[in-house]
Amino acid sequence: MHRAYHRWDSPALGRPMELLIFGHAGAPCLVFPTSHGRFHEFEDRGMVGALAHRIEQGWLQLICVDSVFGESWYNEGGPSDARIFREEQYEHYLITEVLPLIRAINPNPFLMATGCSFGATEAVILALRHPGLIRRVIALSGLYDIRRFFSHYTQGVYFHNPVDFVPNMGDQWTLDRLNETDLILVTGRDDPAAWSNELLSRQLWAQGVGNALRLWDGWCHDWPYWQQMINAYIEGHD
Repeated sequence: MHRAYHRWDSPALGRPMELLIFGHAGAPCLVFPTSHGRFHEFEDRGMVGALAHRIEQGWLQLICVDSVFGESWYNEGGPSDARIFREEQYEHYLITEVLPLIRAINPNPFLMATGCSFGATEAVILALRHPGLIRRVIALSGLYDIRRFFSHYTQGVYFHNPVDFVPNMGDQWTLDRLNETDLILVTGRDDPAAWSNELLSRQLWAQGVGNALRLWDGWCHDWPYWQQMINAYIEGHD
């Protein structure tokens, strides 16, 4: 399996950022780590191995990025606006630095995004805030109401909180682009954040945006379950 490591000083973030790429061709897939994970987590936890056949056959290419979650969502001692601004800088890093790298090495236009736990949250937020950018999201055990991370609710929090801003999406262009995206929300019925998956799915359908909500029996918030989930839905939501 082709494996490549990249590191550079990010202009958007003002710090070094690292990532790993697995595969030589196929649909590129952005992979976000869990809340306290790193760019090598997908490999360490057996997720790359679970997808090895698809990667080796040239059907799928994983781009496993690092995060700044400790400086944004989980920097609970910092001001809300500063933390949200750091998240916006991270989005800028993804769009202006990581995506051009992907396009330079892989002409396949079908960009996907995935992640487990808070990595799923990040993938969904990116897709919803930048309609048309991501063609398929496989969100495994995510949380879609981030208000509990903030002591002060601000406009910035609102525009990054899916269950707040999705009901107010009004322009047809945005809705049309989101309807071109496969939005797959997968979680366990007993997961503490399952309610937010169900709520977001209903809100999207109320806006006319199709999505797939898949509730597995049990808690399912762990790597052995996520290995099964990613294989079940990486090619769609049936």
